[in-house]
Amino acid sequence: MLVATFAISYLLQSIALVRFGAIGKIIVVIPKLSEPVTIGSVMSPIGNPQNLLIAINGNVENPFVTFLAWLFLPTVMNLGVLLWFLKARYRSDFHNASLTHSQEPIRDHEMAVLSKLSLQVLVLLVFAKIIVGILRVDVEFRLTHIAVAAALPLLVGSSRRFWLVRRIDWATLMFFASMFILMASVWNSGFFQSVLASMNTPLVSHFAILGVSVVLSQFISNVPLAALYQPILTVSGVLTPGLMALAAGSTIAGNLTILGAASNVIVIQAAEKREKVTITFLEFLRIGFPITIVNVLVYWGYLMAAGGG
Repeated sequence: MLVATFAISYLLQSIALVRFGAIGKIIVVIPKLSEPVTIGSVMSPIGNPQNLLIAINGNVENPFVTFLAWLFLPTVMNLGVLLWFLKARYRSDFHNASLTHSQEPIRDHEMAVLSKLSLQVLVLLVFAKIIVGILRVDVEFRLTHIAVAAALPLLVGSSRRFWLVRRIDWATLMFFASMFILMASVWNSGFFQSVLASMNTPLVSHFAILGVSVVLSQFISNVPLAALYQPILTVSGVLTPGLMALAAGSTIAGNLTILGAASNVIVIQAAEKREKVTITFLEFLRIGFPITIVNVLVYWGYLMAAGGG
């Protein structure tokens, strides 16, 4: 689940590199794909790493229902705004032609069956988690349990289990593990707290949380920002709407600049490696800046109307 957003972004970007072979097309398509993936991931506690951190460390009650209740409608609105913006800016790239594709033959039937089973387990446990939360059943049922259970059919049942383990993106997992250790050290040092205290500005209102999340994510990336900011909000007595503002702000920060999210860097590195082309910081910013501003205003307005603050 920690690499879900990266996986989806990489998959869509890989399709794009095949579908849009020209260099100019690739430069345009990368933000078109990464931005809706980023915005869409806001409304789920397992949509991206920072949301998972907030859901677990913030002790969010019934996280799937809570995230949807607070963030589903503004996320749909922001996706609509993004579609309108992209159609207006890249009108020539939108057309009504049907998408033609060919069905890839299944080369490993065992893997296909087990993958389907893993997906079914994942969906079933997500719904079970929602029901347990609604009924307030006193049972330990963590998000991490869902991830482990969904992986078991492949890791236990597949004859290629060791090949699968070798194919896991260990570099990305080590990157996150190292980053969490570093952020814990920064938190324990008190440096981050002292920097925020020196700003002499209330940082617990919805607008402040959104603004700080978007801005600081450009310097330390969004996952470390969430790891450092969430404990401060919890200690300050911020309730669920404030944590939802942190989830929204730290996520859409990835749409502002390349540095706002690690997933952006991974996608662009893949484009550079496979097609020898890249998108510059300014090219990404030109598309991301107006979208991010509107996204912040939509989330802020909705959280204000729904929960005050």
